[in-house]
Amino acid sequence: MANVSETTLENTPTWAVATVCFILIVISILIEHLLHLLSKYFKRKRKKSLFEALEKIKSELILLGFTSLLLTVSEKHIANICIPKSVGETLLPCASMTFDYDEEETKCAEQGKISLLSREGVRQLQYFIFYLALYHVISCILTFSLGMAKMRHWASWEAETTTLEYQISYDPRRFQLTHQTSFGKRHLNYWSNNPLLYWPVCLVRQFYKSVSKVDYFTLRHGFIMARFSEGSNFDFQKYIRRALEKDFEVVVGISWWIWIFSVLYIFFNANAFSSHFWLPFIPLMVLLLVGTKLQGIITDMCLDSHDNSLVVRGTLLVKPSDHFFWFGWPKLLLHLISFILFQNSFQLAFFTWSSIRFGIRSCFHHETENIIIRVVMGVLVQILCGYVTLPLYALVTQMGTSMSNVVFTENVIRGIHIWHDKAKKNVALRNPYSQRSTLHTSLETSPSFRFDDAPVSISVDRSLIRS
Repeated sequence: MANVSETTLENTPTWAVATVCFILIVISILIEHLLHLLSKYFKRKRKKSLFEALEKIKSELILLGFTSLLLTVSEKHIANICIPKSVGETLLPCASMTFDYDEEETKCAEQGKISLLSREGVRQLQYFIFYLALYHVISCILTFSLGMAKMRHWASWEAETTTLEYQISYDPRRFQLTHQTSFGKRHLNYWSNNPLLYWPVCLVRQFYKSVSKVDYFTLRHGFIMARFSEGSNFDFQKYIRRALEKDFEVVVGISWWIWIFSVLYIFFNANAFSSHFWLPFIPLMVLLLVGTKLQGIITDMCLDSHDNSLVVRGTLLVKPSDHFFWFGWPKLLLHLISFILFQNSFQLAFFTWSSIRFGIRSCFHHETENIIIRVVMGVLVQILCGYVTLPLYALVTQMGTSMSNVVFTENVIRGIHIWHDKAKKNVALRNPYSQRSTLHTSLETSPSFRFDDAPVSISVDRSLIRS
């Protein structure tokens, strides 16, 4: 019998190959079926935003899978790209390494060079892609779960808006000085106009009562007064939940610029940059910056209302405006949150992959302090972002100039679309030449509502609203 150093498919029993293929196919079908059931569930519950978020996650998993497939196909070609040894020994992840050039491709070894990326290195990179996909999915699930947990905490506050005590506190016949209101007492302090104390206080508030009851009530009151009539019984908490689902749809997406930062993370992971001292802290620093800005916006709204009037009716009224946000663009903060969550997943995936493949005491994190920092930073960012920052953004961003179309349920939006189609047909039957101008004038000049996506004038059946 020939002495075979490596077992290949040529000398592997067909039953073994068939068994492995069968198991992998069954697992893949089960995962695909579970995702299909989850999509049907979101459709049945009319959770359009969650359905779109799931579709984004599936497309990103396909992208990562396709990347892994390309690496498999081009494994040999990548290994045959030769570079000088002096170049291949620069920006290494470890301070000192020994090289066994006999294992490199014969083509490069004959030229006195080394491969750009060895075949073993390509395989290891494929393992890393698997861990990245796994951590991205886990991060998305945890983020949404923590956000919903925060919303359930706010549900009890929403129930208090129907009590007599709340009605008395917000009675418009009652006059108070601005600084005597509960909202004013919380935000109009000695530090409010002191630049040296203002931002540190906003920074600390993320960790203790990031959204107090008085903040919630005041922002709720300002939103309803700006969008609806006084005394409206609008369920603000359900609206915020739908807004969080809409924000989650954006958060799970991975933009091209986020991929660029991920590649830069791999590049700067070299020992020459001492990356273990600063690289793990980037997601946390950006997260604290976003949270501090959101806390600052709440205080800025209080200061703005105080400057406009020293005496208020009922309670202090804050006015929605985009000028409180950076560059007048509220969604900039949401894109930063998306960057934070993916970078955190990327770092945790990198840590797990390197620990399993090279050992917990490998050159990537041979010091105990480095291991503790990476694990603590990853867990802290995940919890803080999911439970504090994202729900805080969902609340504060409602004080922008535009109002999200999630103010209505899917039934109401579907009713609006039906009404819109009927109106177009009626206008076309009456005067086909004025169809576009008449209908668009009616929609764009209506003062009733104005959404982020499009201006809409609304007349909807009450049965749709109740559903």
